[in-house]
Amino acid sequence: MAGSGLASRLYRGEAGLNIIGRRKLWFTVAGALILIAVLSVSLRGFSLGIEFAGGNSFQIPASVGTLERAEEQVDAALATAGDGAEVVTAQKVGGTGGDFYEMRTTQLSAEQANDVKAEIAREFGIDPTQISGNQVSEAWGSQVTERALLGLLIFIAVVMVYLILRFEWRMAVAAVASLVMNLILTAGIYSLVGFEVTPSTIIGFLTILGFALYDVVVVFDKVQENTRGITANNNQTYGEAANLAINQSLMRSLNTSVVALLPVGGLLFIGAGLLGAGTLKDLGLVLFVGMAVAFLTSILLATPLLVLLKNYDPRIQAHTKRVLARRGAIERGEITPKGAPRTGAETAAAVDPEAAALAGAAPKVGARPVGKRSGGTARGGRPSGGGGNRPGGKRR
Repeated sequence: MAGSGLASRLYRGEAGLNIIGRRKLWFTVAGALILIAVLSVSLRGFSLGIEFAGGNSFQIPASVGTLERAEEQVDAALATAGDGAEVVTAQKVGGTGGDFYEMRTTQLSAEQANDVKAEIAREFGIDPTQISGNQVSEAWGSQVTERALLGLLIFIAVVMVYLILRFEWRMAVAAVASLVMNLILTAGIYSLVGFEVTPSTIIGFLTILGFALYDVVVVFDKVQENTRGITANNNQTYGEAANLAINQSLMRSLNTSVVALLPVGGLLFIGAGLLGAGTLKDLGLVLFVGMAVAFLTSILLATPLLVLLKNYDPRIQAHTKRVLARRGAIERGEITPKGAPRTGAETAAAVDPEAAALAGAAPKVGARPVGKRSGGTARGGRPSGGGGNRPGGKRR
């Protein structure tokens, strides 16, 4: 039947998704996830790429064989260099001169790097000039990190100003808390799983902030629409209006997230996985994880946190008390759902079904009995004709 789909029932608030009412559960889950993420980052740390940890990279032509064989030969060559050098990452990369394997290793001195390059060339039977090598200092990674943190602080400050001007300060606080939660959870996932952190990862982190902000603004815009002038009536609390806003915007947020995740998933699973474009893996991975987390935090954290902050407002507290008091009066039968006081018969009908039948037949208090009028008698028993003059008599 038309209009009975999930989206329609969500918009009318008939789907029964009580997100706000379960906010203690969401806060508990969020707190547990934050604790796990913080412990993982503190104890395990991150798997830093060569740009952050420092190291060397070697580019070997893909014509030497498979990636696995190339990695084994490079490991053997590194063993001769000593100092516990090892391959950190190995991936196939496409370039203008053809495909090649990029081997990233731990930090080597210039002499060790030359020895490893010569050993690799000897193992594969190619000219050493066909192998290119680069050395990256960890100082470069530190500069990237500092600039990323500066960009993050500027972004959050701009977001706060915009949301305060567009909505109010409580919405700004809830939105920024959702963004920070998104960053912490995404960082925790990277730490737990051991994903490598590269400059592309940092760029992805800053990108998902914009997507997460869009999700939150969509929901908050509907919350503002539903709660505008809410204290002028006693039919709905602020939390109930906000919960309806979540239901009404849930399908839109879900559709937006799915549509955004499809191309990112294609970038990650097809581009990096099937086609072997390793340079796309770092960016695609952080976008995929961050966008999925952003959808959940915008629904389960941002709006419940907003309701929690609004409930500290004295106006909202007084309004909530009025709404609950009115509902209690309706349940006790003291007033009608429209707010008018009940008559004695209506109160009895609300409490006792048998009184409802009697109330329908009994006359209202103060009503005159209904009698039949005679055809020739006017009000007060006077004859209807004669104009009130006595026939044949004199007027006194």
